[in-house]
Amino acid sequence: MALIDVKTAAARLTELVDGLDETTARGDSLLPGWTRGHLITHVANFSYAFTRQVEYALRGELVEVYDGGRPARNAAIDAGADRPAAVLVEDLSQAVTGLLAAWDRVGPDDWSRPISHRNSTLAHGIDATWRELEIHTSDLGLGATPDEWPATFCAHLLDFLRPRTPKGVHLVLQPSDGPVWEDGTGEERVLTGTLTSLTAWYAGRPTTTPVEGPEPELLPYP
Repeated sequence: MALIDVKTAAARLTELVDGLDETTARGDSLLPGWTRGHLITHVANFSYAFTRQVEYALRGELVEVYDGGRPARNAAIDAGADRPAAVLVEDLSQAVTGLLAAWDRVGPDDWSRPISHRNSTLAHGIDATWRELEIHTSDLGLGATPDEWPATFCAHLLDFLRPRTPKGVHLVLQPSDGPVWEDGTGEERVLTGTLTSLTAWYAGRPTTTPVEGPEPELLPYP
């Protein structure tokens, strides 16, 4: 993963919501129970939180991802979801711009610095940023779909999501436009489709083209 991939994903997201109107902002996203206002607020808040993760890491310090943990995170999303559309868009733009500026300050020797998010490192953190931007752009339901996910992102996401493969299942994904991907041991389940649709299925997202084969019941998102 390169920072340019994150910047490309960020540009796609901010361009997608530019000019958002009130009706569209109140409409449902593709995430159950969340409007687009909820989702935009979440991505903005994530960006602010991760900017802080980067800034503290570069000082050799750790800080909680969200003050007050997950309950405070959820409350902040609910509190911000119904803001005017223009405010949602401006907040997202500011948050993402600040986050990209923070990542720009990370030097070649900084990537192993620890962060609190998943008890990981800045190298893992920029991957998390990539996932957040790419996936939630599609989740907005504004025309962007997983079909736009780059092949490099699909490869990364499939690897990240390996904990979703059930025990006792040898999952084989056979894309029509990419290499075979396998995980697990046991009863073989072979699924076919495009790379983006197979990746979207594994991520629990709608697919634009069919995924064919005996689908196992996946474990929760890691």
